[in-house]
Amino acid sequence: MIITGRSISRGRGSGRLLVSPAPISFLSGVDPETGVIVEKGHPLEGTSVAGTVLAFPYGKGSTVGSYVLYALARNGHAPVAIVNTEAEPIIATGAIIGNIPMIDRPDIPLNRLRNGTCVAVDGDRGMMKYEGTLQ
Repeated sequence: MIITGRSISRGRGSGRLLVSPAPISFLSGVDPETGVIVEKGHPLEGTSVAGTVLAFPYGKGSTVGSYVLYALARNGHAPVAIVNTEAEPIIATGAIIGNIPMIDRPDIPLNRLRNGTCVAVDGDRGMMKYEGTLQ
């Protein structure tokens, strides 16, 4: 199935989908050395974003979060792609400077997507190939 959205950061990335029902703060919410979500009480606390296609509603927190995404990319612990319900400047900037493909405004709500599904994000075209069933 092809899910269409809006292109935010160019490039292509594929991997297993990791869906968060909650926004993510990369500043103090994700360890830049490991890619593990460390925010207390977050639904994905203790989960690594490294090598995943990370889908979450939107980012939150300080503008330094852009640099955390960049650091994750430099350290080899970044998501291979990002899908947001609505991109905001912190995450969009981090994806662009970290060369992480990103789309937003998918035509399927994120809560219908299943964790672990193989997906491929095309940030050039603003689409995601989804190889599973919806919830």
